[in-house]
Order: sequence, then structure tokens, then C-alpha cells
Amino acid sequence: MYGFINTCLKSLVVEKYGEETWEKLRIQAGVQDTFLTFEVYQDEITMQLIDKACKMLDVPPDMVLKQFGEFFFEFCKRSGYDHMLRTLGGNLYEFIENLDALHSYLSLSYQEMNAPSFRVEKNEDGSMHLHYYSDRRGLCHIVPGIIGAAALDFFNTEISMEIVNQTEEEERTGKKEHIVFLVTQKPVFSYKKRNKFSSSTQYIADSGRRIEKQLNKEIGFIPQDIEKNMNKIRDRTSLISVCPAKKNHWETIRGIVTLGRGKLLRGFKPAYPTTLWIDTKTFCNGLPFHIVFDEELRVKQSGVSIQKIVPGLQTMGIRLDHYFSIVHPEVTFTISSVQKFINSQFVFRTRREMMPESWKQRPMLELRGQMIWMESLQCMLYLCSPLLRTLHELEERQMHIADIAPHDVTRDLILLNQQRLAEMELSNQLERKKEELRILSKHLEEEKKKTEALLYAMLPKHVANQLKEGKRVEAGEFKECTILFSDVVTFTNICAQCEPIQIVLMLNSMYLRFDRLTTVHDVYKVETIGDAYMVVGGVPVPVSTHAERVANFALGIIIAAKEVKNPVSGNPIQIRVGIHTGPVLAGVVGEKMPRYCLFGDTVNIASRMESHGVPSKIHLSPTTYYCLKDKSFEMTARGEIEVKGKGKMHTYFLIRNRTATENEIMGNPIKEADSDHESVQSFHESRIKMIQSSCQQAMQLNSDQYQPPTIAMKYIDGPTETQASYKGRSKERIMDLTGKTHDFESYGCLHDDQQPGSDPYLPSQERIKPAPEEPQNRNVRSNFCNLI
Repeated sequence: MYGFINTCLKSLVVEKYGEETWEKLRIQAGVQDTFLTFEVYQDEITMQLIDKACKMLDVPPDMVLKQFGEFFFEFCKRSGYDHMLRTLGGNLYEFIENLDALHSYLSLSYQEMNAPSFRVEKNEDGSMHLHYYSDRRGLCHIVPGIIGAAALDFFNTEISMEIVNQTEEEERTGKKEHIVFLVTQKPVFSYKKRNKFSSSTQYIADSGRRIEKQLNKEIGFIPQDIEKNMNKIRDRTSLISVCPAKKNHWETIRGIVTLGRGKLLRGFKPAYPTTLWIDTKTFCNGLPFHIVFDEELRVKQSGVSIQKIVPGLQTMGIRLDHYFSIVHPEVTFTISSVQKFINSQFVFRTRREMMPESWKQRPMLELRGQMIWMESLQCMLYLCSPLLRTLHELEERQMHIADIAPHDVTRDLILLNQQRLAEMELSNQLERKKEELRILSKHLEEEKKKTEALLYAMLPKHVANQLKEGKRVEAGEFKECTILFSDVVTFTNICAQCEPIQIVLMLNSMYLRFDRLTTVHDVYKVETIGDAYMVVGGVPVPVSTHAERVANFALGIIIAAKEVKNPVSGNPIQIRVGIHTGPVLAGVVGEKMPRYCLFGDTVNIASRMESHGVPSKIHLSPTTYYCLKDKSFEMTARGEIEVKGKGKMHTYFLIRNRTATENEIMGNPIKEADSDHESVQSFHESRIKMIQSSCQQAMQLNSDQYQPPTIAMKYIDGPTETQASYKGRSKERIMDLTGKTHDFESYGCLHDDQQPGSDPYLPSQERIKPAPEEPQNRNVRSNFCNLI
């Protein structure tokens, strides 16, 4: 089948059931997403789509096919075949009778089209028998859909179709499936039209008077025969019921046009001459393509052009089936089969073995025309023309335009079809280019998503979007957030005793686990330098549960670190964690490789908490302790310690979360054993929504361990007090940021507690006990403000 059919089927599914249903159907059927209109596809593709649609929608095949037939009719109208279909006939009988002629015309463009064949018979009761022939079995239920939609649209008639017979035609050479439908018609009228015709008898009387007036105007007088016809018309109009014929009063006198001053067309009887005023030679020259043959298929007469192409026809009395085979309709070459399909167009093809030896290399000529049975002579007249689609086919058969009679429209058809085929080729090329562009666009979109995912992994989404749009990213002040720092104990010693690749493997294994936990607790990873890892809660999106999120994240990374081996000793590595809560400024620094950085004294204190911490412990500042005090966390006091640059501080250790299980903290699926241990978030929500980890594992160096699906931990956030946001801050505040001095010690980074010239990768033990130093409150301008 041509792609036009499959495109129609796709449009039906998309319009009726949605794009998602088509995508599921396409995947189940294993077919492509788009089809080219003039491309030929295997019939199995269409059959597979219909079969899967029946199963997916749980609808019987006959209903699906009928719905497809109705939609196919509308799809053809949308595609530009509306006027062509409307002009096939003035009623349903004529419409069906000329469907084969339409298919014959379309085959000039769709050369590989294998269309079904139709034959219609009228019954005495007004019903019809529609004979349907096809090579494709099981698709007959499309016919009621197409014919029903055409009858309702073109002829305002409802029809019912039922199968009365289904056989295999042995006498046919092809299209052996033969289905006979009984077609009954019922006129359909709108309320407006029904009122117009049935409101009163006055309308009928007025119609009669208007008819008489019009005839008087056109003819000038009313002879006796016209009076008789008018009386008949009056008799008919008086019998009009509540449901009259569809046509209006002018249409009822269609054909009442005088031929000179002769008889009316409605009572027309042709006049035949007593003698045929044309000689045999003129007839054979004027109709160069015709054949007359008898019941035994013996040729009695033929046109001059057909004799030129098939020299054997010059010998009268030869059998026609020796020189020609029937291509359409696909029946055996007998007089009874020809008479049975006499209303169909017949296509003959010359037999190669009967052609002269020098002509056998040429393509065989096909003739197309109609059969006329001459009862008085008991002979059949075949009026035909050469079936040629292009000038190239004309040249291949060594024929010329002059060989075709001037009155034969085949001359114009060849030239017009040559132009149409060129347009179709251009259309086909455009369609192919469009499909290539669609595929490229799809690939481009996939690459764009990968690029955006990488960008969003480096910068907050709203910040990245502003930078992409070329906008200036304003600094944001966050009144309260929680910052965490961690580093590996004795990292410098490990580096000294290992190969660089071993360090990379160890850090990658650790950071992959940490990155997964940032998704579980929805905290923002600021940066990593060497073994140091920095995250923040409540930035860039302010949340009231920032301290809880970071605390649970800290508990998670302590557990995760135990799964990472020390390349020197083979034992699990130990990390030190420090947390502090306070206000910060946040913004983007630099143009090349821009970074989203945090600034303020809160960063420094968080770093001090980590550097003054204890291995495998989570060190809390007093402000973080007060944020977690009334929550479900178990903490213990460490006591008062000397903090470099800050003096004495009373700090604490975070021990555990009393209500959350380890699986919940780690984002693992909850086991049955843990089902009786409900967490705080399960108290508020009955289920946990599973999401896939957004961490892109760029390095697969430690992919030997199975990564379980990530389950985000649920937090209930209340309203937060955020003085400034990224999308809007007052001008006064911006001026304050750019012009006012701040009491910040320095802008934050991972190792901002180091003095100039100090090595940030010194062993951590050397940093646990800093030299006593009085706290300093220096009134300096913020470095971030200097950058602005």
C-alpha cells in the first residue's frame, strides 16, 4: 500500500485517541513514525497496525475498519480529492459505478496501486447489490464506512449495508475475494428543509405556477405535448409527501429544455437514421483504436492504429485472446465474463509472443476503454485508447502523438500527466527532505537535552537559563541556609602512597554516592576541590527544612563513605563533616567556566566546623543545633572548643535521625523489615514517589556495583523569609550591595580558612588544633561587591 493509507491511519489514531496512543501502537506494531505519501510499503505494515489497534482499544476489527473507512473519506477530501469525488456521479449508483474509473485515473500517478474493484446492480425495490473484489482479504468492512460517509455527505442519504454473500471467484485471474453487499437507502433531511417542503400545500401550488411561468418565458407558447408534461408534473407534485425528494423545484424540471422547437428532453427519444452515413474506411480511420469481435472472440473489425501496433489484427477472423490478455478487471477472457463486467473499464495488454521479433524488446502496449454489446450483430465493440502515462512510455513503444486521434483526450492526458508526475517527484523529494529534517531536529533536541542536563548539573536551572538568554544574573541574599563541608581524613598521606589513577577511582566512587544523596535530599552541590565536598540547603531555592535536609545528607554520606575502600590499607575511608547555618550571598562568578558561589561568614564557619571536626563524626555549630533541636534528631554536646578566627564556640555532634530508617536516608527502596518503622514523611504521605537519579555518571570506572533506584525523601516545607530572589529585588537593595561595606570576613570557598601561602592539601590532623587566635571583626568591602 502507498504511504497515503498509513498516514491516514496514523491521523485517525492521533485525532481520536491522542499522540501517546499512536506512539504505543507504533511501538507494538514495530513500524516507523512517518510515512511518505508516494512511497510503497508492505501490506503487512497496515495489517499489523489494524491488528494491534483492535487489541489495544479492545474493539472488534469490523468496527475499527468501518471507522477507518469513514475517516478515510474525510482524509481524501482534506487531501484535495473533494471535487474529484463529488463529480463522479449524480447519485449513489453512479458514484459507485465510476469508482473503478477513478482508480484507473489515479493509477496514472500511483503506478503500483492495487485498488479493489466495484460493480453495482440495481434491484426493483430500489436497493442495490454492491460487488466488491479485492486481493486483500479481511478489509471488506472498510467499504460500508467509505460508501456510508460519501452517501451522507454528497447525496444526503443514510444507507445500511449488510453482507449477503462472500465467495472466492474462480473465474477471475485476480482479486478473488468477492463480497456482495445489500445497500438500502434512506433520505435524510434537515429540520429547515423539512419545514420548507411540508409546511403547507400552498408551496406546492406556487411551485407549479412558477414552473409554468418559467416555461412560458422560455418557450413563448404551450403546445399540447408541453401541456401534457406539465399535467404530469402537477400530478407528481400533488403526491409529494412530508419527505419529498431532495431536489428543489427547479431541479424537478431539469432537462425541460427545448431542442430548437422540438420535443422536451424529459420525453426525449433518439432519432436514428435509416442508413448509417459513414463508410467503413472513414470509421476505421476516425476511430483508430477499436475492435469488434463476436461471441467466439474472433475479430471482425479493428482500427487502423491498432492494426499498425498489432499487425496480426490485419487478418480478420483471428482470435482476440491470442493477441491480448485482460489486465482489468481481472477475469478470464470469455464473452460471458466480459458481459458480466460490461460497465467496467477494460484494460487489454498485447501478448509478447505474438509480436514481431524486432518488437519483442519493447514494453507491451496497454489499451483502455469500454465494451458495448451490439445485440443485432451479436458482437462486442471495444472502444479504446492507448494507456500511456508519460512521453517516455510513448517513445519506448515507438509511437507518436500523431498516432492518437485528435478527438482523443489521451493526447492531452499524456502531456498533463507528464507535468503532474514531475510535480509529484518534486513533492516526494520535499517530503523526504522534510522527514530528514524532522529526524535531524529530533536528534538535535536529544543533544540539546544532554547539553542542558550537563549545564544544569554545573549551575542552578534558573541561573543557567538567564545566562543562555544573555541576561545579567543578579546576586541573591538568603537570610538563612545550611552549609556542609566534608573531606577525607589523611587524604594527603593516601595521595603520597598511591598512583594517581587510584586516587581518581577512589574519589569518583565516593562522589558518585554523594551526588546520588544530593538528589535524595534535594540539596545543592556547590563544588568539589580535591577531597573536599561542599553542599548547601535552602539555596538557590529557599526552603524551611534546609537544616533537616543537610543533616540527613550528612548522615547519608557517613554511611556511604564506609563503602569506599582506602587504596593503601584496603579499609573503609573516613570522612570529617562540618555544618553551619546562617545568611549568605549567592551569585555567578566569571564568564569562562562560570561558577555559582556562596559568599559570607557562614561559609567560613562551616569550613571551620569541618576542619575542627572528628573523623566519622558530624560537627554542628550552635545555630545548626538550635535549628535541629526540636526535630527528630539525636545530638550530643561536644563542649566548648577554640575555633580559628572565631574564638571559643560551644559545638555539638549529630548522632542519628530517630524516625528515619537507613534506607530512607540513603534513598533505597524500603524493605519489608522496615515497614513497621515509619518515618516522619510517611506520617504525612502514604507513599513515596520514585524518581530516577538526575546524576549523570560521566565516569563508569566503578560501575561494578549495582546502583539501586533513587527514592527522594519527603520534606514538608513551610513559608520562608527570603529578602531577595533572583527574579526581583528592589533597586535600593542592589545599590546597597554595590556600594555599602559589609562585615564579612571573606567570600566563601572550600578552603578559605587557609592563610596565603598555606597548602590546602595538608593532612587534616595538622588543621584540627589551630594556633590560638583572637576573633577578628574587620570592616572590609565584600569581594563579591568588588566583582560587581
